Amino acid sequence: MIDKVINIAKEAGDIIRNAFRSNFGVETKSNIKDLVTEVDKKSEETIINFIKKEFPTHSILAEESGNHQRSSEYFWVIDPLDGTTNFAHGLPIFAVSIGVVKGGEVICGAVYDIMRDVMYSSEKGSGSFANDRKLHVSSNSDIKQSVLVTGFPYNVASNPDNAFERFITFLKSARAVRRLGSAAIDMCFVAEGVFDGFWEVYLNPWDIAAGKLIVEEAGGVVTDFNNKRSEIFSKQILATNGFVHKEMLKLLSLN
Repeated sequence: MIDKVINIAKEAGDIIRNAFRSNFGVETKSNIKDLVTEVDKKSEETIINFIKKEFPTHSILAEESGNHQRSSEYFWVIDPLDGTTNFAHGLPIFAVSIGVVKGGEVICGAVYDIMRDVMYSSEKGSGSFANDRKLHVSSNSDIKQSVLVTGFPYNVASNPDNAFERFITFLKSARAVRRLGSAAIDMCFVAEGVFDGFWEVYLNPWDIAAGKLIVEEAGGVVTDFNNKRSEIFSKQILATNGFVHKEMLKLLSLN
């Protein structure tokens, strides 16, 4: 199954790359900051058509078209273009993210970093890879030497879950904090050892399903802010190399 996930993620990514910086339609959702383009929709349609052909009994949860309920215990969680704002504004940091869930567990997933042509992938129990290169999280254990990454929800103006206070705390505590605009890529960079930790609130299942497995299979740890195992429907996520996890949990508590 992972080969098929990778192939369709690549096909959708090619559609997106070919449309980058072209003349495409852009709409806003319920929040003016939350964009969707006709390219998001075309990418999602391509992935869903593939699943319906190859796995007609499998359920689907997709960002743009919602829930497609079927009879199988398998369901696919799709973000057809993670980083739409970047894409719409010509910033080449965005990805296709696809995770496959069975029995409540993500069993395989792929995140295609389109403009770098890097396919991050993982099967449960088999490690994580960037193209053919096996991944492992960093070994840094000092928060002062850590480079972290985060993002903000679309309703950031209301400061949900103390987002500003936590951001400031980490700015003061870590070597650096970055904000790329694609949660899927953020998590892959944790798995790759580029970043030591990632935190965010109010993400959706399609933002994190594949990335969560990729981090865990690279030796990382993914929980909520109370150190409970994070599920794809969790509204808090902390993904780290494991070595700075305890310290990041302490800083997230704001105590």
